[in-house]
Amino acid sequence: MVNLDEDEFRTYHGPDCATVRRTSGAILGGPNSQASVIDTREQRCLLSVNFKLGGARRFFKMPLHETHNQLVNLYQLWGRDGAVLREQLLEAGTPQAMFQVMESALLAHLVHPEAPDPAVRWAAAAFEYGRPVSKTASELGFLPKTFLRRFRADTGLSPKRFARVRRLQRLLGSVGDPSVADWCALAAQFGYTDQAHLIHDFRDLTGLTPGAYQPRSAHEQNHVPVSAG
Repeated sequence: MVNLDEDEFRTYHGPDCATVRRTSGAILGGPNSQASVIDTREQRCLLSVNFKLGGARRFFKMPLHETHNQLVNLYQLWGRDGAVLREQLLEAGTPQAMFQVMESALLAHLVHPEAPDPAVRWAAAAFEYGRPVSKTASELGFLPKTFLRRFRADTGLSPKRFARVRRLQRLLGSVGDPSVADWCALAAQFGYTDQAHLIHDFRDLTGLTPGAYQPRSAHEQNHVPVSAG
């Protein structure tokens, strides 16, 4: 992600979001399995690349799991090329020219040209149908440690963490009005042991309870407004 409005990204942490973490305006947002609080003013003018499953690792030498829940400055990953990327994008002027600059930067740092691991893609698809991680690894013929290593290499998350995040996202995608949602029925529908299991997972992954979940809009289930101060 590159902030074209100001040369900074800010995230907020701790009680009342009082702790501010600042990074440069050109970053890699690692794979997330926890909620974070961002400053929406940074969305005024932004260029971002959203990688498909297994795509990001092809352009970065740092193992993806080391960027888990992190915003990493691009200069730490690409050296001088990462440090000057934002300036080059601003000088490009037009959106089309900016896309070309970004594409050239990515291709210049293609370190793993091979296609994403097909076993990981198959496993991720299996998780979408609620298949257990242990059964998926067995069907692929992998030992647990081998499966973990290959999955983390391509996605930056463990298979179990990935499956939990995707299950919650599928659940959220099925919720119309959260204020009238039957969370007990949703827990059963999406394979949670019971409503308490759903509440625990919900809080662990989002920092909220289902009852406190009020998305910004029906099309932005992953975004919840947080009042400043």
